[in-house]
Amino acid sequence: MPLKVRRIVTGHDTTGKAIVKIDEVVTNTREGRPGAMVHPIWTTEGFPANNDGQEDAAQRQVGTTLPGGTIFRVVEFSPGVASRNHRTDSIDYAVCLSGEIDMDIDGATVHFKAGDVMVQRGTIHNWINKGTAPCVIAFILIDAKPVTAGGKILNAVG
Repeated sequence: MPLKVRRIVTGHDTTGKAIVKIDEVVTNTREGRPGAMVHPIWTTEGFPANNDGQEDAAQRQVGTTLPGGTIFRVVEFSPGVASRNHRTDSIDYAVCLSGEIDMDIDGATVHFKAGDVMVQRGTIHNWINKGTAPCVIAFILIDAKPVTAGGKILNAVG
């Protein structure tokens, strides 16, 4: 059964009263790579974020990062998800909501399971689901400068 992610977004009416603007199951999902279904929740541009707009910021077309902004998404990694070794110019906060998955990080493996949290700081990595059940992770990706290590700049790749 496909994952159903309920998204609730608050805002204000014309008198300034706090209201629920959106309460729905996310339908604009896309396959990020074979076996990885991406459920967009919200995006922002600029810091500090502007809460005045009335548009649905989950409809903004973005890649892995949004220059000067943030991306909030939920990703379901199916067993056998296609390999994608990559690095982003972002700091990523990740919360494993269900299932288990391995993260390959430059040849080392970290096992990630429901309840685990991670701060991904521009490192090259790949998600590998060798299990029999999907793994669901919520990601908050925040634009960051490229990492500098060992005297060289490590730009986004993959």
